[in-house]
Amino acid sequence: MDFLLPRQSETSGTAPAQMPQHAPYPPKTAGLGGVPTVHTDIPITAIFLVLFICGAVAHMTIFQLNMKRGHKFIMSGMMFGFCMARIVTCIMRIVWATRPRNVSIAIAAQIFVAAGVVLLFIINLIFAQRIIRASHRNGGWHPLFHRFFTAIYVLIVIGLIMVITTNVQSFYTLNANTKRIDRAVILAVGTFYATVSFLPIPLVIGGLVMPRKTRVEKFGSGRFRTKIAILLTASFLLCLGDAFRVGTNFKTPRPIQDPPTYYNKGCFYFFNLTVEVIVIFLYVVVRVDRRFHVPNGSKGPGDYSGMNVADEKDGHVVTRIKTEEEVFDDATEHDSAETLDGAQRV
Repeated sequence: MDFLLPRQSETSGTAPAQMPQHAPYPPKTAGLGGVPTVHTDIPITAIFLVLFICGAVAHMTIFQLNMKRGHKFIMSGMMFGFCMARIVTCIMRIVWATRPRNVSIAIAAQIFVAAGVVLLFIINLIFAQRIIRASHRNGGWHPLFHRFFTAIYVLIVIGLIMVITTNVQSFYTLNANTKRIDRAVILAVGTFYATVSFLPIPLVIGGLVMPRKTRVEKFGSGRFRTKIAILLTASFLLCLGDAFRVGTNFKTPRPIQDPPTYYNKGCFYFFNLTVEVIVIFLYVVVRVDRRFHVPNGSKGPGDYSGMNVADEKDGHVVTRIKTEEEVFDDATEHDSAETLDGAQRV
């Protein structure tokens, strides 16, 4: 999480020499990226603004085309939502650059920087869950495993509410104990989010090394190993960015006039926006809407592969049992297509 944290003098009870007479009070400690400037930040932020607009258009186009074909893939809509949140982030940062002394704008800009990325964390967790269910059908579909992911999603939402509330509150109070609690909450939630961003990596790798009782169940298009490579790459990038943000927040706060080197603008744009742009366009190029798609209403082992496929012929429903190569990822997409074509001709 990349929020402006209260400085140590504020949390230890030592009041600043000169403090504004009304809230919100401007930050006295340096933050990642610092206060944006017109000549430096606006051109860079404008480039990211265009990139996120393109990402939003791409994911919404994919989502709408898929819905028209009855191909439901909610994650495309979630990535569109993330891009829209980042569009607002860029706009707020540009506005902040033109009004650097407006504390309310600064607070809003900082909140949007941290709030949007949780959608990508959730998407990666969903992809990880599908990979584990395909490779370990019995354990992956166990109710406890489902509740584990549900609990994480709930905690993500609760954490977001907590960190936004405490961050805003820290700008509207001079109470040292309140500021200390706010800082502790922000650091705790940031650590949790960094863990969540990393979680798909051990889950997937653990699923690979753990002995399987059943063969891998095929879902979506493309090879199973490619799905794993895509998810691990995206998770590594997002974890890299979030780990840097939370790691620097744990460092001793420095005065806003003397920011540390790791708070420079290059680090802000790389560890925040650049890694996210890479993930967003990676998911467009590799077409995750096809690779990670599962049939609607999947509720248990065998549903991902559609072992019993219902086809309509002349108004009658015909049940076709998929071949072993179709159910399990043993054949190439070309081979599976030929097998399906042959079954249809019969």
